[in-house]
Amino acid sequence: MYISSIPNRKSPPAILLRESFRKNGKVKNRTLANLSHWDPARIEALRRALRGDFDHVEPCEAALGPIFGMLYVLKQIAEALGIAGVLGNTRLAKLGLFLILARVAHQGSRLSAVRWAADHAVSEVLGLGSFDEDDLYAALDDLCARQEKIEQALFRLYLRRKAAPPRLFLYDVTSSYLEGEQNELGEFGYNRDGKKGKLQIVIGLLTDAEGEPLAVRVFAGNTADPATVVEQIKILQEQFQVQEFVFVGDRGMVKSKGIQALEKANLHYITALTDPQIRSLLGQKMLQLELFSEQICEVQGEGVRYVLRKNEKETARERHRLEDKLAKLAEKIAARNQQVKNKPRCRPEAGQRQLQAWAERHKLTGLVELPLHGRTLVLQRQEENIERAFELAGCYVVTTNVLKASMSAQEVHDSYVSLQRVERDFRALKTGLLEVRPVFVRKESRTRGHVFCSMLALKLSREVERRLREKFGTTDSNPHAITLPDALRAFSSLCLLHYKIDEKTTVTKLPQPTANQQQILAALALSLPTTT
Repeated sequence: MYISSIPNRKSPPAILLRESFRKNGKVKNRTLANLSHWDPARIEALRRALRGDFDHVEPCEAALGPIFGMLYVLKQIAEALGIAGVLGNTRLAKLGLFLILARVAHQGSRLSAVRWAADHAVSEVLGLGSFDEDDLYAALDDLCARQEKIEQALFRLYLRRKAAPPRLFLYDVTSSYLEGEQNELGEFGYNRDGKKGKLQIVIGLLTDAEGEPLAVRVFAGNTADPATVVEQIKILQEQFQVQEFVFVGDRGMVKSKGIQALEKANLHYITALTDPQIRSLLGQKMLQLELFSEQICEVQGEGVRYVLRKNEKETARERHRLEDKLAKLAEKIAARNQQVKNKPRCRPEAGQRQLQAWAERHKLTGLVELPLHGRTLVLQRQEENIERAFELAGCYVVTTNVLKASMSAQEVHDSYVSLQRVERDFRALKTGLLEVRPVFVRKESRTRGHVFCSMLALKLSREVERRLREKFGTTDSNPHAITLPDALRAFSSLCLLHYKIDEKTTVTKLPQPTANQQQILAALALSLPTTT
């Protein structure tokens, strides 16, 4: 056998594996395989092996190469979801895919992603050459520029899997604080992260009824929650071409402007009332306190349905929290009174102001009074105000304009409760696996690209978790269940092996996976390649 290079006009030559034989005394040749797609180093190694160059070569030791398993597995899932195909095959698209995979496996900034890539088989898995953080920033710009088209393409793939658009769309917002003061979308606003003095952005996430992310938008940090609703209607009607749906938003989200926009578009909504809105309806005799119980109760008025319920466990929790605050306040008062007693020059008025400020911070204003009797500070509970404050403890009202014939009261209630799935998505995005915050970028396009990249990583991580859960269950039911972090750790040890044959030739192989890696691959319905 021998290797022959056959000219191919203007195209690269064909590399063929051939053999010679005799027939009727004449030398004949026949082709055994076309090796044109092989790497030149492998072709040369085979050529030398056929010549017998390696017949007397001593066995060589393997050198540990880059980590292969982690990126390979995540890329296969991304291809199964259609993310890799939708992004495309350009260099920027591959860099964008790398950012998505790295957000699942590594998190961190773009600079840290470059350092992380040095230990992973980025070239072998993604076909990417060397890159730096500026290349990754350019990929964020590209993701931002193509976000709507990518979301549309992924939604079309979603419809193929589901066969029909979802009836319910869940929507919620959160905020994420920023590092530095130069972000173009950074503003001061209602901060959910407890980071005082930090600029922030507002993130709105749109999902289906199961919490599957469909679209994400970034708003300036001082944007009010209701002001973001109109943008979501535009996404659903213009971008996704969905004309009939029920929009589910958190309490305080779908207020008058949002309701008007939904009704103007002949759409339905499900949301919940805020505490002042409930008290207003109680004052109008539209609702009665006696209707709140563990059993769902429905009231109709002026074309709107109100679904009432009282969660007794939440009522007990709120009472426990209040009593705990009052007990801590009583301890502080006792300690202050003892200090005043032991130190004649101690001013009781100063302690009164400090403890009144503490009570205000812990939302006890109106529930207690802290008068001074001589030099002694006294805690006076305002029982009547406390009872009034607890009238609606654990009570909530879900409201909708969906017709009763289309959706029962229980279905309306359960649809609103399903917003917890969006909250879980936000926890995964912000403080869980993906760590979208803190945000280190400054430009608007890169901020939007970073959040969009994180949403796509969320889709990918949810799919991996779903497959693992189907096979191994959850840690609630099985303490030995394999989770996504467990799987990532397992594949972080699956590295390529380099065998140096001589000064010119190196052979790369992938070792056999361990038993643990094999069972994870089986759960994910994946297999490792036979060649790298």
